[in-house]
Amino acid sequence: MSDRRRLPFSGEVALEVLRGQLEAARFTNGAPARVIAPVTDLRPEPGGLRDRQILFGAEVTMIDRRGDFTFVQAEWDGYCGWVADAALGAPVGATHVVSAPATHLYREASIKRGEVMALSMGARLAVTGEEGMFAVTPEGYVPRQHLRPLDTPESDPVAVAERLLGTPYLWGGNSRAGIDCSGLVQMGYALCGQSVPGDSDMQWAELGEGLPEGAPLQRGDLLFWKGHIALVCDPETMLHANGHTMSVAYEGIEAGKARIAAADDGAYLGVKRVMR
Repeated sequence: MSDRRRLPFSGEVALEVLRGQLEAARFTNGAPARVIAPVTDLRPEPGGLRDRQILFGAEVTMIDRRGDFTFVQAEWDGYCGWVADAALGAPVGATHVVSAPATHLYREASIKRGEVMALSMGARLAVTGEEGMFAVTPEGYVPRQHLRPLDTPESDPVAVAERLLGTPYLWGGNSRAGIDCSGLVQMGYALCGQSVPGDSDMQWAELGEGLPEGAPLQRGDLLFWKGHIALVCDPETMLHANGHTMSVAYEGIEAGKARIAAADDGAYLGVKRVMR
């Protein structure tokens, strides 16, 4: 277990499960928390650049604290990093996930009385009841049609990802405000109840079975390049968050392969199929 992205070790403090596997100044069982900001960056060091993002309602284990940042491990995919203290709060068991591209959390059960915050697809909420067209949560009110119970996941990761068409490209992004190629794939699978790794190299190493060159493509197959991933929509079309259009966009598969090769943006690795 050497990949720092999933190693629950801040450089000083490690989770107890690592005792005997590495040297640390201190070991801890950690403490549960959840994200209370709409979205927050996971960073390799306090105040550093973004590795990935986690969304409102995400459960984390707090491991270490330094200044205004806390080192955490995300429960959903095991990704580790430093997040701003202000983004964390007490854990609350989620019951629903935002399934619309985005929504708002309102102060009252009315669209005219002001909102508390905007939430992205993938945000998780604890629904305690209903009031009219709204689901009631401890933080406010959310349109019921924008939510889906966590115990009834969707079945088509591509259909989930297609709702994010036009979302701006953002390196390390995981939300409707901005998303990258691996974040788009992770979002598609998350709403289908399946945890997949956060970065494309992890996804290439861990997802699905490789198909032989020239094998017929099916919806949901994954196309990989070094540093990039795309979802197959149909045998001719892929969907990906990409730096060419700077958005989530459709692109012809063969045209995309040729464009990426011409730009020398990463070697084509192949295609994988994830059985569901």
